[in-house]
Amino acid sequence: MKLLNIAVAAALLIAPGLTHAAGMETRLGDLVITGAWTRATVRKSPIGTAYVTIENKGTADDRLIAVRSPISETAQIHTTLMDHGIMILRQLINGIEIPAGASVTLKPGGEHLMFIGLRHPIRRGETVPVTLVFAKAGEITLDMTAAPVGSLKPPAMTRMH
Repeated sequence: MKLLNIAVAAALLIAPGLTHAAGMETRLGDLVITGAWTRATVRKSPIGTAYVTIENKGTADDRLIAVRSPISETAQIHTTLMDHGIMILRQLINGIEIPAGASVTLKPGGEHLMFIGLRHPIRRGETVPVTLVFAKAGEITLDMTAAPVGSLKPPAMTRMH
């Protein structure tokens, strides 16, 4: 068992930023990523959403340019706009700028990640792998836990063993 713990610790040191457990903080270059979560969906919904906070502790701007997940046919970066009282979801084809020394939070009702063509419903408590791709920092895969359907905040954080 001790050898297994040493192997796990070594793997975490060798490959920092490659994967991330929901609710944990991780670094990818100058970026600090926290609060990653998704929402459960109703049974036949073709779309899902996810949210995260990205802080840029560096001196150069970066940009979230793409998102991928095996749970859907495609994934996009979106924003929510109001037009004469009608909510419109629009893809941000140029991604989202993460300014140097600033923090960007993707949240319900604002900028968010959109999963289109879900392969199966997202269930409450399920962990969903999501890969974020940045122009400078590279990419990172996050394990996002699903909050209840319609939730406006992340699920309660679970204790790590």
